[in-house]
Amino acid sequence: MNTRTLIAGDTSSPVILHVPHASRIIPPEIRPSLTVTDEQLAAELDEITDAHTDVIAQHAAQSVTPRPWTLRNDLSRLVIDPERFPDKCEQLNAVGRGAVYTRTCNGEVLRNADNTTRDALLDNYFHPYAAAMSDLVTDRIAATGRAVIIDVHSYPTLPSAYELHPDGQRPALCIGADPHHTPPWLIEAAYAAFSPLEDIGTDTPFSGTYVPLDRYNTDPRVYSVMIELRRDQYLTEKGELVDIAAENLGAMLGRLVDAADRGSR
Repeated sequence: MNTRTLIAGDTSSPVILHVPHASRIIPPEIRPSLTVTDEQLAAELDEITDAHTDVIAQHAAQSVTPRPWTLRNDLSRLVIDPERFPDKCEQLNAVGRGAVYTRTCNGEVLRNADNTTRDALLDNYFHPYAAAMSDLVTDRIAATGRAVIIDVHSYPTLPSAYELHPDGQRPALCIGADPHHTPPWLIEAAYAAFSPLEDIGTDTPFSGTYVPLDRYNTDPRVYSVMIELRRDQYLTEKGELVDIAAENLGAMLGRLVDAADRGSR
């Protein structure tokens, strides 16, 4: 079973589209460790999967030259969440939503993870994924002198019970920034690329963006910005993909890819 997919871009592109939460796949050997019923699991996956963000990223990659690189997580974030800190630094540990989830969105027990179970999941899934992303960033820096990560996500219209800031505004697009790796020009480029959307906000309802831990706050050649699309921008109320909306959002994301390439030179 594939745990991740790397889609090669042009050798001259520093841009990496990162798609960590689009999959619903849970390996058969992991399912027995989840204590929820099949019905509860399906509901949980509906709520926390960034459905079809891989499709939007694919549209973006195909719309620009040079083509960006793409790293996609092919497993559900219920296996491990590659974007969380794997230690006590992670704020969402407090609600059982750290690198290894132990609670559902509404606070019910998802798995009973002792240290041995948690360490095994981190060793088998989290650390190899982090290494793959780190290697890709290293490769882009070696080839182009820099790496620009565009972190592709989506989020539900209504807040989930586990959210730390449920009262925050929920715009059509939330742009996540990091003080060390998201320069003003990259935020401005995101606003410009997605300007057709009705409203755009920064760091609301979610904040930050993904940077490999081995380069976080240490390597100025790594840029990163998070794109969080509110799901009603491209999904029906039943969660079905609206193809034309995905294509349009992909075109907007493609404009950001192009701007990120040019702006980082």
